[in-house]
Amino acid sequence: MPCFIKPDFLMRLLWAGVTALLTMALLPAATAHAEGSIKITSVKLETAEEGYQFDADFEIVLNHKLEYALEKGIVLYFVTELNIMNSRWYWLDERIGHSRVREGLSYFALTRQYRLSRGTLSQNFATLKEALQALSRVRNRPISVSSELKQDTEYTMELRMRLDISALPKPFQVETLGGSKEWDLSSGILRWSTILPPQKHADSHRP
Repeated sequence: MPCFIKPDFLMRLLWAGVTALLTMALLPAATAHAEGSIKITSVKLETAEEGYQFDADFEIVLNHKLEYALEKGIVLYFVTELNIMNSRWYWLDERIGHSRVREGLSYFALTRQYRLSRGTLSQNFATLKEALQALSRVRNRPISVSSELKQDTEYTMELRMRLDISALPKPFQVETLGGSKEWDLSSGILRWSTILPPQKHADSHRP
């Protein structure tokens, strides 16, 4: 006997197939935004009047949970760190240069502005995009040196930017301990070897 398939069943089957294809097409973009990321796009080491400083550029994307936390008044603190390491074959590597700055990103619903603060300094922005652009541009950041650096010696540099989970309210810290990756926002550590540029010396014979 011939087998007949009802038209309404065919329509439901066709619609299910179309829905599945649309879901597969949108999934990569949605997943990428949901995860969030910090990427290092450039870094430059320079001499300063007293020691060394560096410039760096990052690409920062917040996921939906972090954006929601901002809108609810939670301050997100980002830490940018750079280390100068001296490799030692006989012992652990020695850190001889260090820079660490923590910046707070917040949102004020009353004024509908985002604020980026560092210590006693702060700056307001109309959009989150503008605030993240300012956070991602590190310029003339000084490096504290604990011992004398040699220009003819190769050192290992380490650079990282991360969300400071320890500065989050306690309930969110517990959530991160439970395995949630939505708060784990970090560039990872970028390492490279370099010989330091000649250091500037103040001219003691100025008139």
